[in-house]
Amino acid sequence: MARATLSISSKNYSSWSLRGWLLARFAGLEFSEVRVSPDDADARRELLLISPSILVPCLDHAGIRVWDTLAIAEYLNEIRPKSGLLPATRAARAHCRAVCGEMHSGFSSLRSALPMNLKGDFPGYKVWSKARGDIERITAIWRGCLEQYGGPFLFGKKRGMADAMYAPVVTRLRTYHVAVDAPCEGYGERIMAMPEMAEWIGAARLERDDIEELDMEF
Repeated sequence: MARATLSISSKNYSSWSLRGWLLARFAGLEFSEVRVSPDDADARRELLLISPSILVPCLDHAGIRVWDTLAIAEYLNEIRPKSGLLPATRAARAHCRAVCGEMHSGFSSLRSALPMNLKGDFPGYKVWSKARGDIERITAIWRGCLEQYGGPFLFGKKRGMADAMYAPVVTRLRTYHVAVDAPCEGYGERIMAMPEMAEWIGAARLERDDIEELDMEF
């Protein structure tokens, strides 16, 4: 029996659930999923970006409960220090934490204008200027990390905390047909090629719960 459980909400819509799930998988932690229905009031507020705090995902492990994706990442790094969630050097770890923190607390225009929707497909979607500014900043982060650490992932050869944090952005760019430059497109292809992403997306496509506010024709 798994020693840990991870509470998540919709696999189709919840970017935070995807981040927490990827972090646990990257860390090699055995866990079982606890699904929180999108009809749950707290889960719905999280998905619609009106919750004052993000309580999903939530990791329960060895009698310890951890919510907030950054807290989950740091906890997993403590219990699985050899998993490579954080880079080996202090300077790289500081850089990783900075770009993860930026994703965690910023890019509100991107979140609201391009909600995660793995079953959606919106060619010709109009990306407004504020969301475009967020995309430009994110792709600058990607290019900088790939150049500095040599790829194929943001902090080198092993996927880690930063890749989990930015993976939902990769899906958003594809859902809304947002073109990016070759280095960022290549990075996105590597993220989408991960078996964990294929597993998550396959499950998302089987979900029957649709949230009208996030599934409209823009």
